[in-house]
This record gives sequence, structure tokens and C-alpha cells, in this order.
Amino acid sequence: MPTEQQSQHPPIFQNQVVVFSKNYLPLTRINIKRAIVLLVTGQAESMEFNSAQQWEVRSPSVVISVSEHIRLTKGNPKRRWKIPPVSRREIFRRDDHNCQYCGSAKHLTVDHVIPRSKGGTHSWSNVVTACESCNSAKGDRLLHEIGMALKTKPKAPVHPAIAFAEQFWKEQQPIDH
Repeated sequence: MPTEQQSQHPPIFQNQVVVFSKNYLPLTRINIKRAIVLLVTGQAESMEFNSAQQWEVRSPSVVISVSEHIRLTKGNPKRRWKIPPVSRREIFRRDDHNCQYCGSAKHLTVDHVIPRSKGGTHSWSNVVTACESCNSAKGDRLLHEIGMALKTKPKAPVHPAIAFAEQFWKEQQPIDH
């Protein structure tokens, strides 16, 4: 039967660890089990960072101290992120499955902001998710010709590690009252 103190704290294996690259870029969060494997195999090291929490994990023969932040000790030069090709699936994912003109999530299609007939390209900066009715209303015209506007400017997707790093550093900022 767990003691009162044990029941107040979640089991240690539910904790998350932030993984930094060899160059100190925050990459992702992983569970503590995966962090232990990286530490034991020498693929990562603990970091002392911003009063990071430490956990002790005990086995019958070893006690491992796991920090809330670990840093990979080796880089992977082969791991390069390429911008994915422009495809219907990737466009919908980037635009969060919402029409970029009216916000609808129904009957979605792909629209070229500058129509191809007017020199528009099939590129990340010119293709958006549009519902059938907005796409039909726009037709083969430019936005200013019919008074339509985009909710967000189309751009290539961001690498997941970069998005994670931006969010991580925002969370580290002191809260101003």
C-alpha cells in the first residue's frame, strides 16, 4: 500500500525530459525511460539548467540521476530536415485543415492565391487550403479583384525541432505581472 507521500507525487516514469542537441538547441520532450537509455548508453549527458529538477532512478545495482534536461553527446550529420514537397496533405496540415479565406473546415480544396494562369507557382508561398465555396467565388482572379483576404500568409512549414525550440524558450521567460 502506498504511503501518503508516495500518493502525492506521480510515478517517476510519467516525467518528461527535454532533449537538447549537441549544440544546445532544445529538440523535443521524451519520457524518462528513453532518457535513461540515452544516459546509460553514453548518447546523452545531464545538464544543469535553470534550476532543473533531478530524479533518482534506482535499480538493485545502480542509482542513476536523471536531470529534467539532457544534451545529446553526438550529432547526426545525416539528419537534415528538408522542406516537404507541396502536396494536398501537407498544405491541409500546415493550414490546420481550415479554409484560409473563411475558416471553414468542410469541403476543403487547394487554391493558388495567384492563379497559375496569371503566373502563380505551385509553391508553399502561393498555395492555401480553401473550402469549395471560397475557391469557386475566387475562381481565376486575384484577391484584390474580388475583395477577399487570407487569414494567414502562406509559407513553408517549420521544422518540428525549431517550433519546439521557440515554444521552449517562450516558456522559460519570466512572467511579467
